[in-house]
Amino acid sequence: MKDRHKRLKPKAIMGERLYLRPYRKEDLKFMLKWMNDKEILGLTGEVKPWSKRDLDRFYDRVKNEKDRAWFSIVLKDGDRVIGETGLLRAFWPWRGTDLTIEINEKDVWNQGYGTEAMNLLLSWAFDTLGFHRVSIGVVGFNKRALHFYEKNGFRREGVFRDGYLYGGKYHDFIMMSILEHEFRERRHMLSTGS
Repeated sequence: MKDRHKRLKPKAIMGERLYLRPYRKEDLKFMLKWMNDKEILGLTGEVKPWSKRDLDRFYDRVKNEKDRAWFSIVLKDGDRVIGETGLLRAFWPWRGTDLTIEINEKDVWNQGYGTEAMNLLLSWAFDTLGFHRVSIGVVGFNKRALHFYEKNGFRREGVFRDGYLYGGKYHDFIMMSILEHEFRERRHMLSTGS
């Protein structure tokens, strides 16, 4: 059991244009900026802006959680932090976990960084950690995110009707997941061009 928890804390996961590295206390300055951006708050399901104190408490609470792996998404060119990703609520007996991923620097949206980060994280989750299922909840009006997850092999599996109250209106919350064989089949198809 200890070995599993240790594997949730790699030094870095390297990609072609970016890498994932464990979240650091100094990264909270980026989160402070992102968690006070009204557009990002709405798209990610957050209900209110975060203060520095809120973030410090959050960081202190989650840094040693044994069922979470939390990473900064960092561009290799210039070591620029552009977002965050990770696995949460890892439940080893069922070989399942939840995922979070956010590219929060708007000037790098639509450049494929989310897809690269997603593939790195899923490869690590399935190939290294041995998970069978990775799931995520998506705000229903975030059409861009829904398209992104479907493009990356996730399937819709349920709806929390009116599960999210934002801007005085209720919105659906869409549950999605990908299974290990679906990820591997998709990766094989992309690598062979079939």
